[in-house]
Amino acid sequence: MQEETKQPGTVTLNVDGISTTADRGTPLLEVIRGLGINVPTLCHHPLVEPYGVCRLCTVEVVRGRRRRLVTSCNYPAQDGISVLTGSDRVLKGRRMIAELLLARCPDVKEVSEIARSLGVEKSRFPAADEKCVLCGLCVKVCRDVVGAGVLTFESRGPGRVVTTAYGGSSDRCIDCGACAQVCPTGHIRMVDESGLAVHHEELLLGPNKAIGIPFMQAVPAVPVIDRETCIHFKTGGCGVCSEACEKQAIDHKAQDTFVEIEVGSIVAATGFKPFDPAAMAQYGYGRLGNVMTALEFEQLNNASGPTGGKILMTDGQQPESVALIHCVGSRDKNHHEYCSRVCSMMALKYAHLIHEKTGASVYDFFIDLRCFGKGYEEFYNRLLEEGVFFIRGRAAEVSDFAIYEAERGKLVVRCEDTMIGILRRIPVDMVVLMTALTPAAGVESVARRLNLSRSKDGFFLEQHPKLAPVATPTDGVFIAGACQGPKDIPDSVAQASAAAAAAISLSVRGQVQIEPVTCKVDPERCAGCRLCNTLCPFTAITFDAGERVSSINDATCKGCGTCAAACPSSAIEARHFNDRQVLAEIEGVCA
Repeated sequence: MQEETKQPGTVTLNVDGISTTADRGTPLLEVIRGLGINVPTLCHHPLVEPYGVCRLCTVEVVRGRRRRLVTSCNYPAQDGISVLTGSDRVLKGRRMIAELLLARCPDVKEVSEIARSLGVEKSRFPAADEKCVLCGLCVKVCRDVVGAGVLTFESRGPGRVVTTAYGGSSDRCIDCGACAQVCPTGHIRMVDESGLAVHHEELLLGPNKAIGIPFMQAVPAVPVIDRETCIHFKTGGCGVCSEACEKQAIDHKAQDTFVEIEVGSIVAATGFKPFDPAAMAQYGYGRLGNVMTALEFEQLNNASGPTGGKILMTDGQQPESVALIHCVGSRDKNHHEYCSRVCSMMALKYAHLIHEKTGASVYDFFIDLRCFGKGYEEFYNRLLEEGVFFIRGRAAEVSDFAIYEAERGKLVVRCEDTMIGILRRIPVDMVVLMTALTPAAGVESVARRLNLSRSKDGFFLEQHPKLAPVATPTDGVFIAGACQGPKDIPDSVAQASAAAAAAISLSVRGQVQIEPVTCKVDPERCAGCRLCNTLCPFTAITFDAGERVSSINDATCKGCGTCAAACPSSAIEARHFNDRQVLAEIEGVCA
């Protein structure tokens, strides 16, 4: 029988009677977990170097006649050793450690769960009132990964604490949230200077990732790095992503490049920006916990989101009652007078998902339900059968001020129920705001560059609302999606298909018809004042700095005559409408 040969750099060891191999130097904790064996720990995180401070991951290592207890998170795998993860010595030691941690942090959920799994229900030692287990993960990640070094240990023994320098705020803190993310007990929270919870993107939904695909269906579907959020560009530290990338595709030294591409047609699809409900202080967004926008709830409910699709409040519990408030920022003369179209059906969808996932009571506050699409009214009737409470009337205020005992610890929605003609106070656990859809940021510059008109609401204006809904007054420029106005996904897809077909038709045609009436510049009379360049609404006029004269592009000129009327030296004339031709027509009419 041929003797089995080991791969270079690997070791053979035995874990609970299971023979396995591992790379030399791999921590025993990784080897044990790779075999599906659970070992508790409160101080281990893959981003930082382990040093076994909580000691819950203790195992027994046997080599020959020698037996000893070691912390598996920082003990390397060695050739020929046997590891026991559940021996009497190991379990006895873990129970003692669990009792000590339970005495220090009796109200910390993670400590209680580990202690209970080890058969420890109550500690024999005097109870303290601490939240921090002194694992040091926040200190190490801030120093070794982030590179900021804001947090540190202070004092020794029972008085040891994690704090900042002199216990105050630090200018070196970049609000990255790394310390809160690695904290195993949730003791570190992100709050503003007044002590209130910050936006849901940082607290409920977790810190924003600095690297990721910009949005679903992005083309190309590759991750990008946000320099404003990336820790490396703030402190020069981190670099975890480049270490994890097997293809070595991440280069933090890469610089932005600008590429000019000549195209024959353009489809503008700048999308929308959700209305910021912080401007409507009566709803408590950013001030009250568990008040979120529709898109934040969409992220929370998503299966690939931070909670795995579970609908949870900021304390990690499922809500027992949820309020959905329509038309936040829309159909409002103080903000946006237009209807955002998607709010009603989006609220109905959320009501169904909340009822299906949590069984919570759902209160839907609406002005009018606009269920205009195919199957939409039927969906509304289905929700009536599911027991959703529909309340007709704009919600006036969301507060945490309790008058009755049932309102304590709740969010209270004050509203007028116009169906029964009374004012109501409804206590709920969570509030979702159906915010208005507004024009995307930067549409002003896009409109100037592409010579697009905008409606009074700020959205791009189409050439004709019925006969040319995707075309614009500028030939070759088309619009699609919510940049033209608030619309649902099916409408956006249909309009995008129409805009793409219109853009392709210009390319496959080979030749395009242009306006027969265009303007031309007489270079002998042009003084180079460039007044026409600034007045042309189609940017069809360019200035030749060498010749000091302006010229007109016949392909983009529409013959409006603005430049001809404004030219102080009369160097520009409109073809077929020059002075001689107009005077000849007048003489012919008069004759």
